[in-house]
Parts: sequence; structure tokens; C-alpha cells
Amino acid sequence: MAQITIDGSTPVTFHCDETDTIMRAALRSGIGFPYSCNVGACGNCRFQLLEGEVEHVQTSPRAWTERDEKRQRYLGCQARPKTDCRIKLRTDEQYEPGTRPLPAMARLLAKTALTHDMTEFALELDTPLSFLAGQYALLGTPAIDSPRAYSMCNVSGGDTQWNFQIKRVPGGAMTEQLFDHLQPGDTLTFDGPFGTAYLREDSDRDILCLAGGSGLSPMIAIARAAAEHPQLRQKRLDFVFGGRRPEDMCGEDLLGELPGFGTTLHYHPAISEDVPADEWVGLRGFVHDVASQLFGEELRDREIYFAGPPLMAQAVQKMLFDLKVPFDQVHFDEFY
Repeated sequence: MAQITIDGSTPVTFHCDETDTIMRAALRSGIGFPYSCNVGACGNCRFQLLEGEVEHVQTSPRAWTERDEKRQRYLGCQARPKTDCRIKLRTDEQYEPGTRPLPAMARLLAKTALTHDMTEFALELDTPLSFLAGQYALLGTPAIDSPRAYSMCNVSGGDTQWNFQIKRVPGGAMTEQLFDHLQPGDTLTFDGPFGTAYLREDSDRDILCLAGGSGLSPMIAIARAAAEHPQLRQKRLDFVFGGRRPEDMCGEDLLGELPGFGTTLHYHPAISEDVPADEWVGLRGFVHDVASQLFGEELRDREIYFAGPPLMAQAVQKMLFDLKVPFDQVHFDEFY
């Protein structure tokens, strides 16, 4: 086990197992190590190696460049220590985990189809763990090279069942395993919880959830948790869900089970492709455009959560920036 020291006026030291990554080991020790995607794509966990030797889990993670390598900069979510290390980065208390992530084994309990290409997977962990609504976990199997990040859709009571609504990715190695090969009773590797886009229970603002594709999962969790919260259940919550075509639409039945549906809780489905009027009578357009049209400057007074494909996430960020929505009211995890 390697000793990792974060350099500074008051050095911070923690230990990292040779099979773990430096970032996840830091979070397991309660340290606010900046991160977002956890799979080498966003670059938010980049640090400088001052002493020691590391290796990346992936040989060429997307957010790591030749310039980074020359400057001895590595990705915390990918870097495994080969020796004791001294590193440089700026920790941030906003990344200190409420529930420290742990590796575990999970057993697939059931699969429930939601649409033609989206399914809810119910997993049972071998140890009870808590998570916050909106967070995610890393799932893996021996058939893939590294775990993938998926968000939970249920509300945690510190029990062993965690549910995930996952969209099939054409050519995706992990979704192929989940949809085509894994059956109830099979096991997966698990690590979590992670993520900072969780429900802010101390906010007194009305809520807006924006979701596209499998971004449905964490937004459903946000809505479910808000419906259970004594103060937040009195607030208005608008839920905008976008897909390409009518057959991509889902979520209304899940939200319809919650108290306040149709009064304080409102569902706004929208499609982006041009289909005949007799096939779709609802909203049309991309999620960011629909949200802007429906709420406009009112967005400045909302607590906003969003999740979805990268292009959607980028467009939502630009729309909120243009409308001058305060950044501390906007919550998302960066996935690419």
C-alpha cells in the first residue's frame, strides 16, 4: 500500500491500495479531491506528480494529453501508485464525500424495460451503503477494461438495493454486457457513491430537473427525494425530459406515482425530431430550448439539476450562462 502526500503548507497524507486510484483513495479518506466523471474524460481530477511513480488504468484516457505527460500531470481517477508519491493539487471541501465511497460486489436482481432502448436494473450490494439522490456509482464486469459510471434512480435508506435506469449505447461494451449477457443472479463489481450533483435539501427554491436519455435516472432520484422531503415537497418541481422521437419518451408513470403530480410536480416531455402532427402533440425542441421557452428569466430563481448526453449538457450550460443563472444554483456531473 502506497503513501500519498498532497503537498502544501499543511501536507495531507493518505494511503492508496495498489489496485485503487489516487482520487478514489482520497475520497475514501474523506479528502476533497476535485473530480466529476470518474472515468478519465473530464480532466477535473488532474494533479501534478512531484515525486514517485504512477500508471494510468487506461493507457490513453480522453482527458490526458502529451503535454500533461511531459509536465508530469496525471488524472486522479486513472492514476494508480507504483510507489509512495508526493502530488500537487488544490483540494476543495465541496468534494468531501458525505458518504465515503466503497468498493463492493453487486448481484443483479431484475431488469425492467422502460423503452425500446432503456432498462432499469435492480442491483443488490453485498453490504448496505447510503447515497444522496443524484449521485452515481461505477459498475464493471471482467469482460470490460474499466468500470462505467451510472446514476441511481431510487432513494437511499442505507439498504442494499440500488437501481439504475440505463440507456443502451450502440457499440457500448458495458451496456452490451448489461442488456445482452447479464442475467438475474449474475454479479458485477461496484464502487460508490460518487458525484456532487445531489439534491440540495437546504435550498428553499423551486426545482427544475432537465433530463435526456439515461439522464432520466438521477433526475428521477432527485424528484423522488424531493417528494419525500418535508419542506421540498411543498415546492414546485418541473421535470423536462427530452428524446428524439415519441418512442423514446418515458418517466411520466414514474413521476405520476409521487405526491403532488399535476399540482406541485409537473412533467414536460419534448421530442427533437420532426414527426407528423398525428404522432406527437406535445412540446418540440431540444431540452435547453424547451426550458428557456417555458421558464425564461424565472430560471434565475430555480435550483437546477440536469443530466444527459454531452451535447445536451453543453447546450444547457450555455443557455443558463446566457440567462445569467447563478452558477451555485446549477448542479451536474460532467460525463463525455
